[in-house]
Amino acid sequence: MNAIEVKHISKTYGSVRALDDVSFSVGRGEVFGLIGPDGAGKTSMFRILCSLLLPEGGTAAVDGFDVVRQMRQVRSRVGYMPGRFSLYQDLTIEENLTFFATLFGTTVEEGYDSIKAIYSQIERFKDRKAGALSGGMKQKLALSCALVHQPSVLLLDEPTTGVDPVSRKELWELLLMLKDRNITIMASTPYLDEVRCCERVAFLDNGRVRGIGTPDSILTEFSDIFNPPGIDRDNTCPAVTQHQEEPVIEVEHLVKAFGDFRAVDDISFTVRKGEIFGFLGANGAGKTTAMHMLTGLNQPTSGTGRVVGYDIRTEYEQIKRHIGYMSQKFSLYEDLTVAENIRLFAGIYGMDDKVIASKTDELLERLQLADHKNTLVKSLPPGWKQKLAFSVSIFHEPGVVFLDEPTGGVDPATRRQFWELIYDAAHRGITVFVTTHYMDEAEYCDRISIMVDGKIKAIGTPDALKKEFKQPDMDHVFTYLARQATRSSD
Repeated sequence: MNAIEVKHISKTYGSVRALDDVSFSVGRGEVFGLIGPDGAGKTSMFRILCSLLLPEGGTAAVDGFDVVRQMRQVRSRVGYMPGRFSLYQDLTIEENLTFFATLFGTTVEEGYDSIKAIYSQIERFKDRKAGALSGGMKQKLALSCALVHQPSVLLLDEPTTGVDPVSRKELWELLLMLKDRNITIMASTPYLDEVRCCERVAFLDNGRVRGIGTPDSILTEFSDIFNPPGIDRDNTCPAVTQHQEEPVIEVEHLVKAFGDFRAVDDISFTVRKGEIFGFLGANGAGKTTAMHMLTGLNQPTSGTGRVVGYDIRTEYEQIKRHIGYMSQKFSLYEDLTVAENIRLFAGIYGMDDKVIASKTDELLERLQLADHKNTLVKSLPPGWKQKLAFSVSIFHEPGVVFLDEPTGGVDPATRRQFWELIYDAAHRGITVFVTTHYMDEAEYCDRISIMVDGKIKAIGTPDALKKEFKQPDMDHVFTYLARQATRSSD
């Protein structure tokens, strides 16, 4: 008997057919991938298998138990990590784990052996609130919570979104270790290296299964979706050449301390007009703290900095009016329509009503969203939301736009489209300051800095860094430097 059996499952939301006659099976102890572009129906499938969502047609079973008629048995056998953060941020590590154990009628002590290899890596921080953890530590805690009741099937909906490459590798090493205990694993992921960790994958697109097979066979057959051609771009952006002596960001000896802990520890760098500057580092390296100072959201402990000509210590309100910002968490209002979001943010930046109206129509045409002008943002696929959020962040033509992991969890084809928008902004003279955990995106930047333990350990063009550290690509450069960290990524 297979661990998971899905037969002719269908699910609709209004006029949208999220799942359309979907069938597949997963063997016991198999590592199985459910992959596809944004809006393909993957999350709906996970929620049906967890008995959190009722299908409208077809059947599904976990360990032989029907997900509709035998919910209690299914839930006792399934561990689930949803795409969004599944923990309670105001509870400590220990309190979260105890809560999830109690939900399943067990205790941490009873389930400890099943989570020891994972939980032991974060147990010394058990009194720390989950909201204060790094991305990698949150995922280890969420995985521990999903396993504490000793399930036979583990369902993971993009478990490593927002997690740095080194932490991602560590998490998948843990997952493959679980396979040795005959736990069945079904996972979705936008990362191709993680897709290749699976034994088989099902490719879901527009609610239908288009192929099932080995990762290599599916990635090859549908390479236009999973491995779109690279973006042709000269090594030197015209905007950078024209304004190469004009700095937009200047930072000297910048420090941010929290008590005795230096989150940002004496960093210095300059970013030029029209440059795409990659700001990389593992979770907990200090990237977001540094970005908060540059965007006027936080004050430095010491050091100096200027952004678009304004002092980050004394003129942070001016900075906020002259920059664009797209946060790691989605930055638009989901209960407003596409047009209402554009108008709201344009109004905040003081744009004229007539200019807003004309530019809105132009933007919607360019994004192919004209037919969705009055659509609520929450109903858009994630990739569409990301492209809209970026376009809104530069709608007022700022001198610099700060992008904090803008493509987290987005499929390769959509990421490529997103970077075409970035290139277009840079060619118009807008400086792009971007953090990312996708190392192929690091290759797209004009220059890169890599932070380790609050300090900038390397800075230069991608080619120069690969040559300096004798590594074949940016993924290897990043891993080489990140593994030199001495402080915990917490």
